[in-house]
Amino acid sequence: MASGMRRTGRELAIKIIYSFDGTGSVEALLATFWSNFRFRDDVLGEPLEDSSQAVAEPVREFAEDLVRGVAENLEKIDGLIGEFSTNWSLERMARVDLAILRMATYELLGHLDVPVSVIINEAVEIGKRYGTKETPSFVNGILDRISRTCRPVVAS
Repeated sequence: MASGMRRTGRELAIKIIYSFDGTGSVEALLATFWSNFRFRDDVLGEPLEDSSQAVAEPVREFAEDLVRGVAENLEKIDGLIGEFSTNWSLERMARVDLAILRMATYELLGHLDVPVSVIINEAVEIGKRYGTKETPSFVNGILDRISRTCRPVVAS
């Protein structure tokens, strides 16, 4: 899948993860999100004639994989974020920042085929778009610390 499509999938996943509180059915949350999804590009906000074609199938599948991965591993993911976020509890974090951290932490754990630098860079770029001005450096710092433990560089 092209990198632009993966970015779109990550952005969609962030929106779904943002609304996930750790309870309830992930499948119901996904169904609700897609049934209410009406825009190809939320920046332009131009409605599509056929909303069922709003997202390419590979993008949707990637987004759903990220959401399900976060939901299935939430306790482990939140434990890692809590461990490596010095002086920050999860409850104090901005919800957007936490959603980005959860998604990227899952990707670090579950998508070993994606380089660490790509995962962190994508999280930082999404943070620039959806978070505050502090989000990129906040997310970068925590993910860097998590990656050094979970995905250490192996010398050859």
